[in-house]
Order: sequence, then C-alpha cells, then structure tokens
Amino acid sequence: AYPPGSVVVPIVEAFERSELDLAYIGLPPAMVGMDRGVDIKCIAGGHMEGTVIVGSAGCASYPDASTLEEVIGQFRGRVVGVPGKGSIHDVILSNSLSRFGLAGDVEVINFRWADEIVDAMKDGTVHGAFGTPALAVAVERYAGGKLIYPAGLLWPHNPSYGILARTGFISEETDIAMRFLALHEEATEVFRNTPEQAADTIASMVGLVDSSYVLDTLGISPKYCAQLTQEYIDSTLEFARAMKTLGYLEGDLTADRIFDRSLIEKVHPQGQHYSVM
Repeated sequence: AYPPGSVVVPIVEAFERSELDLAYIGLPPAMVGMDRGVDIKCIAGGHMEGTVIVGSAGCASYPDASTLEEVIGQFRGRVVGVPGKGSIHDVILSNSLSRFGLAGDVEVINFRWADEIVDAMKDGTVHGAFGTPALAVAVERYAGGKLIYPAGLLWPHNPSYGILARTGFISEETDIAMRFLALHEEATEVFRNTPEQAADTIASMVGLVDSSYVLDTLGISPKYCAQLTQEYIDSTLEFARAMKTLGYLEGDLTADRIFDRSLIEKVHPQGQHYSVM
C-alpha cells in the first residue's frame, strides 16, 4: 500500500488507472508507485533542491548553527511539521532524524496541506518544519518564523520535481511527449532568465499571492531545468536507497527502472541549466 497521507498519491493512482499520461510530481512518491508496479518513468527533470528547513523566530539559523545536526538538534523534545508521508520533504526529514539518532526524540506531524503547517507554526503547535521554498516564505510572512537551513546544503542535487510519463505514452505518443518537453524547458528558461516575469504571471494566475511572494519563493532555490543530469539521477538513486532503509520501498529501484532519457537527450542536447543563473 502507499504511505498514508501522501500529498501526491492521487496522481500516482491516476497513472495506475491509466487516467494520466504525463505529470509534474516529486520523484519519491513516483518511486513508491514504481515499487508497487505502476508503469511510469521519469522522462525529464524540472527542479532540484526544493526542500528547506524553517523554524520559529528563536531558532538558530545556518551559519550560526553550522551543521545540519546542530540545526535539527534544536528540535529535540519538540514538534516538527512536514507534508504528507512519502513526500520528498518527509523522506528528507525521516532520513535526517535517523542519521543523527533523533527519530525517538523529535515528534513529527504530517500535514496534508502546507497552509496547515503555517497555521501550526503561528499558534506554536510545531516549532519547525521541512518543506518547500513557498512554505519558507509563508512562514516568514505570516507566522513570524524564518528559514534556518538552505536547500543546497540539506541534500545536494535532490530531485525536487520531474516529468513522469506512462511508458506506453512514451512509445505511442513520442511526438506529443517531445513537444511537451520542449515547452517544459522553455518554461524553466523563463524561471531562470526572467524571474520577475514568471512571478507576475504566476501571481496573476494563482490570485492568492502577490508577485513579490512568488519572486521570493523562486529566489530561495532557483534551480530549474528539464535536463536529467547525472547528479540528478545519482541523487534519486540515493533517495531510493534511503527510502528502502526507511521502509517506504520494498524493492531496489535501478536507474533504468526510474528513468528514460531518450526523449530529453533529443529535446535538450546541450548541457544543464540547474547551476546557471
């Protein structure tokens, strides 16, 4: 069964029912589906390093707290919030607690929606959280908290999001998939090169936040690209091993099981842009 409360399980289940052909989702929940036998593969990247740690105003922040162990150690005997079980943020939190022997000393609450974490930070129910850059901005603006550990140090090159596709769709609708990937790379280029334009567009479409909120979010971890780099793949495999150790996966997922690079290598033959800003 899928981990209960996973925020993106409906997408994976829709793939399983052949109701979806393509999706932009986090790699760890997708790998849970692959482990179960869902016939999907990652055909492109999207974003790297999309998890940060936030804390209440009294928490020490990096670099004053110079190591990840020191940052997380502040939550001993306290409560940390994180999105649903099986999300990339949940896996990183669980792995970090296990790595530093804190699993029994830090209480974890999985929230279905990020705004619930902001509310819990505001009323003091939780003292810190693992989540997206957008969560970090919301916590700072609305809950009096702050970002205390940056995305690039928490788990370098981690596969925040990518493009997943049914394997049948990849072979049967190759032209459509390639056109989609070309548009996907164009969109990431807007994020990289004209973030102000991207922020204005997103804010006008979403309607719930202003462009400065979106721009602040994009600035926290601006690593957008469609390429599947070796670093992206290696980090994903590291995630797979950690997820098996933590009990999220039963089997061993290989690079060939997770990825199909055949289309993105044609659409995006040049180098990567994750580190080009």
